Amino acid sequence: MSRLTVCPDDAPQRPELDTRDGREIAAALRPIGVRFERWEASSPLAPQDDDAQIMQLYQRDIERLKREGAYQSVDVLRCLPDNPNRNELRAKFLTEHTHDEDEVRFFVEGAGLFYLRVAGKVYMTLCERNDLISVPAGTRHWFDMGPLPHFTVIRLFTTPKGWVARFTGDTVASRFPAFKNQPA
Repeated sequence: MSRLTVCPDDAPQRPELDTRDGREIAAALRPIGVRFERWEASSPLAPQDDDAQIMQLYQRDIERLKREGAYQSVDVLRCLPDNPNRNELRAKFLTEHTHDEDEVRFFVEGAGLFYLRVAGKVYMTLCERNDLISVPAGTRHWFDMGPLPHFTVIRLFTTPKGWVARFTGDTVASRFPAFKNQPA
């Protein structure tokens, strides 16, 4: 189940908010410009569904977001526990960074933990199946897919090339608890 924990960026052991309520999560993230929604597919996802079939299940919501955010490009990214590059993929995004465009992710299955650092606070946002998160361009953040990554996400981009991470050089991420996902 989705979860938001908000802590001072120098005291991860002192949560100021800890909730699993989707409406509370969206309300707490809205003031920092982060969009959080829950979607439902028009029909159930099947294990054999390919990327085109996955996007078709969520086409209505994808088109709505493309109109609202001027997104030009959409794709599907899958990462499973048996991925031979999982450790390198995980390490790549565990350091605080920003992007020049929004980071928009819809979790079709699985989970991942976004850490958003804004105004002296870290918003640890656990996204799971049916969660959409849109992190505004320029927001300091990092992402943990866990030691056994298991997720499928739909990604939306404002440019066809997607986005590039710009690392801040800050070590704040090392002070926060890692995502400890369980095998699916």
